[in-house]
Amino acid sequence: MHYIDVIIPIPLQKLFTYSITASEFDFIKPGMRVAVPFGKSKIYTGIVYRVHHDAPTAYEAKEIQQILDETPVVNQKQLKLWDWVSSYYMCTMGDVMRASLPSAFILESETVISKNNKTTIDESTLKDDEFLVYEALHHQSSLKIQDISNILSKKNVLSVIKRLIEKEAISVEEEVYEKYKPKLVRYVKLHTFYSTEKEFHELMNDLSRAPKQRDVVMTLFSISAKTRKPVKVSELSEESGASTSIIKSLIDKSVLEEYFIQTDRVQYSGEENENSKKLNSYQETALSEIKDTFEKHQVTLLHGVTSSGKTEVYVKLIEDILNSGQQVLYLLPEIALTTQLVNRLQNYFGDQVAVFHSKYSSHERVEVWNQVLELSAKAKIVLGARSSIFLPFDNLGLIIVDEEHEQSFKQFDPAPRYHARDTAVVLAHLHKAKVLLGSATPSLESYFNAQQNKYGFVELMHRFNDVLMPEVELVDIKEKQKKKRMKGHFSDRLIAEMTETLAEGHQIILFQNRRGFSPIVECSTCGEAPQCPNCDVSLTYHQYRDQLRCHYCGYVVAMLRKCAACGSPELDNKGFGTEQIEAEVKVLFPEHNVARMDLDTTRGKYGYEKIITALEQQEIDILVGTQMLTKGLDFRNVKLVGIMNADNMLNFPDFRAHERSFQLMLQVSGRAGRTEERGKVLIQTYNPYHNILQQVSTNNYIDMFKEQMNERYNFKYPPIYKQIKITLKHKDYSRVEIAADWYATSLRQVFKEHVLGPEFPPVSRIRNQYHKNILVKIPKEHSLAKTKEAIIKINNSFLNVKDFRSVRVILNVDNY
Repeated sequence: MHYIDVIIPIPLQKLFTYSITASEFDFIKPGMRVAVPFGKSKIYTGIVYRVHHDAPTAYEAKEIQQILDETPVVNQKQLKLWDWVSSYYMCTMGDVMRASLPSAFILESETVISKNNKTTIDESTLKDDEFLVYEALHHQSSLKIQDISNILSKKNVLSVIKRLIEKEAISVEEEVYEKYKPKLVRYVKLHTFYSTEKEFHELMNDLSRAPKQRDVVMTLFSISAKTRKPVKVSELSEESGASTSIIKSLIDKSVLEEYFIQTDRVQYSGEENENSKKLNSYQETALSEIKDTFEKHQVTLLHGVTSSGKTEVYVKLIEDILNSGQQVLYLLPEIALTTQLVNRLQNYFGDQVAVFHSKYSSHERVEVWNQVLELSAKAKIVLGARSSIFLPFDNLGLIIVDEEHEQSFKQFDPAPRYHARDTAVVLAHLHKAKVLLGSATPSLESYFNAQQNKYGFVELMHRFNDVLMPEVELVDIKEKQKKKRMKGHFSDRLIAEMTETLAEGHQIILFQNRRGFSPIVECSTCGEAPQCPNCDVSLTYHQYRDQLRCHYCGYVVAMLRKCAACGSPELDNKGFGTEQIEAEVKVLFPEHNVARMDLDTTRGKYGYEKIITALEQQEIDILVGTQMLTKGLDFRNVKLVGIMNADNMLNFPDFRAHERSFQLMLQVSGRAGRTEERGKVLIQTYNPYHNILQQVSTNNYIDMFKEQMNERYNFKYPPIYKQIKITLKHKDYSRVEIAADWYATSLRQVFKEHVLGPEFPPVSRIRNQYHKNILVKIPKEHSLAKTKEAIIKINNSFLNVKDFRSVRVILNVDNY
């Protein structure tokens, strides 16, 4: 008899075995998709894990329904990586499969199919069964697989659907994303020929017979001198009162030069695009040191200050790898960053760059998946967020993890709860590739590994063009409030600096790590604050929609006009978010353009791109935003960065709060003064003598590292000890209490004093579920594998207690 073990995309501890015929046995390879029956009536798409002759002992193997692929869609190295992820992060292979594959690959009986309206299909190319399905979708907006079985009156319909997806006639559970075409804006400048005084005078004499043209040139001259910004054709026409045809005739005469700015770098600053490949001496040194450390180490940490030109160093390494015919994976923490980097990398490598992240539709993801699988020239470099480590690489030479300290690399829900940086190291090991971790503020783990000589270590401590690091000034808002020198949430210092920066024609970024208008709305009569009915948090007021929202479960209610408890109409806003800062800036600087960048303004696929483009084209003078702004973005004209309130980050109940605050503030500061002039950073705080703030103001990473490591040693936290967090969830408070006590007692019998908890987290109820956390700390000398075995044993016996079956247990390894 012949059998296959199949991974099904549901959280099952074991793989299921199915029987196959002799001819199927010769054809099927691990990594192919097969449609298999599961349970009474469900059909799933599974991935073949192993082909063998061992019959299952516990049950009789069912037959598979059909084979969906000619060749494997998942390769052997990927299956090994899935194995590692599922054992290290204590989840099932089904969880990893669901996280890895694009949803169009995982067809199941619940999949929703709809017509793809973006393309028109020549119906004559469709086979009969395909046509029936396509025809049905004209009458109904969507169909489930069960409906299609009924239409075709046969069970095996997955192959029909697969063919229709390949012909792009239908789409699978696809979200509709807005299509964004970057706006091309026409700009003009004086032709370089007239840049000397002599030439300019001659030009003015020549134009004396054409007074309107002469006016246009003079106006252009005065606007440029005043604002120092690129001048739009529309603006020039308006200021000089000349029609666009006059401007056009000046362009035809080559007196003026027209150019367009799109999302790429502002080109009027001259040399940038051509000479960007030439490294300066510091970068050259760093590059050769990285190559040296790669001789001895598989992983190297590059500690380069903000704006030191790390990307250019990466580009050189990528060139070497491409020349040797291998693939490169470039991991970024945030989708916002990919939009900026795509342009830069495409300038160098053209269409060899493929992009992969969650805002791509399922068609686009399948496309990238296939390109990587086929080693296509279009996907030699994959640029992506954390999920791109699961792509089917076959010949990986280098993985770059940029901004490696970012917590966005860790997935918290759903399983697998993996960390992309750590998984990348394992992936590279499977491919015998190298890993380069880059950051201006490395995570303590990576820096610690570099000190222990586990990783190679290279420093790049000079900013490009020897620009000085921004000057950091701490503003004591307690003092300012006493002296009545605050306007709303702005100190007089910040207002003065902003006024000066805007007068010079530079841009400003204001950072506030809370979105919405105000986090608490409170009744000034009885002190009651509206709470979320599903979570233990107060509702945040969002002014632009005039509603109260919960940032945990998404609950929304219209803004109250009077207190729900006592009926008083006097409702007061406490605390502040990005919306309130935006509103205050508009009042303080009414003649300047203000924009906001947070989760609310970047919903669509191109949400980030619109704002970043507008900032680069200098259509925005002041940008207010949350931590999205901190991630390695490169803005040429930002001179001032204001951090509105540093304290709410520092006083967060988490052992990483200080490390995170240091990283966030230093990263935000790094957005200032990236060209000739030195930038400035103002940090508003109630406690300017806080150690972390002092270390940020002197850019002192080493002191922060030593002080934080000292605390980690004393309190037994990572990277000294590893940790596993166990969260129990249930809607019944007392059941969670009893279950968590039972679980913690069982753990203490094995791990003694290394168990902390159970404790309620700061927000202890989310979506009507009570949460309780237990923390297991694992010393370096203990075997991680044995610890996990013990936890899994306890977990299994926990699930065997009848009363606890409904309690959900979440195991989170390295929960940081």
